[in-house]
Amino acid sequence: MERYDTHDVPDPFACSMEAVESLAARLSAPETAELDHAAVEQLIETDGREILRRFFQDHLDLRAAREEQAPPPRAVFGPDREVRPYRERGHARQLTCLFGTVSVTRCAWRSRGLSNVHPADAQLSLPRGRHSHGVKRLAVREAVRGSYAQAAAAITDRCGPVLGKRRAESLTVEAAADIDAFYHHKIASPCTADMPLVIQVDQKGVVMRPEALREATRRAAEAKKRQGRQARLAPGEKPNRKRMATIACVHDTHPAQRRPHDIVHPPGGRTRLRTVRPGPKAVNRWCTASLIHDPDDVIAEAFTQATDRDPGHHRPWLILVDGARHQLDLVEAEAQRRNAKIHILIDFVHVAEYAWTAAHAFHPVGSLEAETFAAETLTAILHGHAARVADEMTARAEKEQLTGAKRDSVDTCVRYLSGHLDQLRYDTALDKGWPIATGSVEGACRHLVGDRLDITGARWGLASAEAVLKLRAVHANGDLDTYLAYHHTREHQRTYPDQHHNQPST
Repeated sequence: MERYDTHDVPDPFACSMEAVESLAARLSAPETAELDHAAVEQLIETDGREILRRFFQDHLDLRAAREEQAPPPRAVFGPDREVRPYRERGHARQLTCLFGTVSVTRCAWRSRGLSNVHPADAQLSLPRGRHSHGVKRLAVREAVRGSYAQAAAAITDRCGPVLGKRRAESLTVEAAADIDAFYHHKIASPCTADMPLVIQVDQKGVVMRPEALREATRRAAEAKKRQGRQARLAPGEKPNRKRMATIACVHDTHPAQRRPHDIVHPPGGRTRLRTVRPGPKAVNRWCTASLIHDPDDVIAEAFTQATDRDPGHHRPWLILVDGARHQLDLVEAEAQRRNAKIHILIDFVHVAEYAWTAAHAFHPVGSLEAETFAAETLTAILHGHAARVADEMTARAEKEQLTGAKRDSVDTCVRYLSGHLDQLRYDTALDKGWPIATGSVEGACRHLVGDRLDITGARWGLASAEAVLKLRAVHANGDLDTYLAYHHTREHQRTYPDQHHNQPST
């Protein structure tokens, strides 16, 4: 193929400028002056997108012409480190971008029996597939907010018919590949030594397709199916259909001392004699979540984030959980493995639920007596007297000869308090200004899982659910833009690992 004669090459952007002049002519036409603003807006949007596509295409064509005219590099190597000595012009591939589909023409370097090498692909950092990084970035942004169908529709409205629902899903899964590596290299925010470091852990179920369930859950679902139960489920019933996601939050805290009456109002209501003190404020929140990894792996990841923030363990480490025994065991095992001194607290909201259940065993539901009992009980627990409260509940139940469900409610509350006495030191926590509730992780469960993965009718595959969950966590951390740039760099390194061998000659 002959080289271009640079003296005869026309303006490389003549096609684009022709489209600009065409749009200007249409906007100047008398018939356009009769349209309302919405029609004119639609006209500019549609034709403007085509103008941008043409500018992109003309730019790519200009680069192709320059590549063909440029002196060849010293040598072009393939991924097998073998030289490709022969250049062949005119090799084209399609690229779907934010403005439509363009054609990328470049030179292929060849050798008999070996695959072709295209150095221009590395210079442009073209993806393995057809869709550009801009389309992938937009697909991720839309997919973490709504369903894949909604994401595809939103992209079509903006870019035209460039992406379908299934491809939006696969791009989202691809985009989540580097999240763990990203946070491994990200430097944690610095913090003063007087601010407590808080770790919160919780779990929430996600409705999965049968093949995506954990093995034990899948076997239980198959056993129930063999029993022949195919009737409609009760409201809220989803037996053996969920896989538990583990969510962990790490944040720094501005401490704030409080009194028990700042948490629970006194019997009979509050007076204006003492104002309620504000609670501690969480800052620099970071969260992670996973459906694939076991809870101990997610907890270890949270401890790693905490260690990055406080390598010397100079700050108090506070662990807030809901009291589940397996979570406590995993947290204690991880702390022991890292030789980290921690303070574990049970979420006070969970304790309050048990106290109210016991109150309704002794008094009618909704009565002033039940409210007074719960307030007195919770105030005593906040003062650090959980053991005494448990003993008094048992004595009162025996005195009133409670039986049946009421006695079971009291015994359940007593067992819960007695089994977690070491994690109910709220008097110490309030004095030091620590938080005593898992609001951050509860909010993360609602935001990461409830608002997206738990939408009506959704049943998830494992890879897709994991990708959306982790990307929503990255978005919640405020790191999505930084992460997608990092992912693009990593994708380039994976796709073109040997590009440094194919530098142009000087």
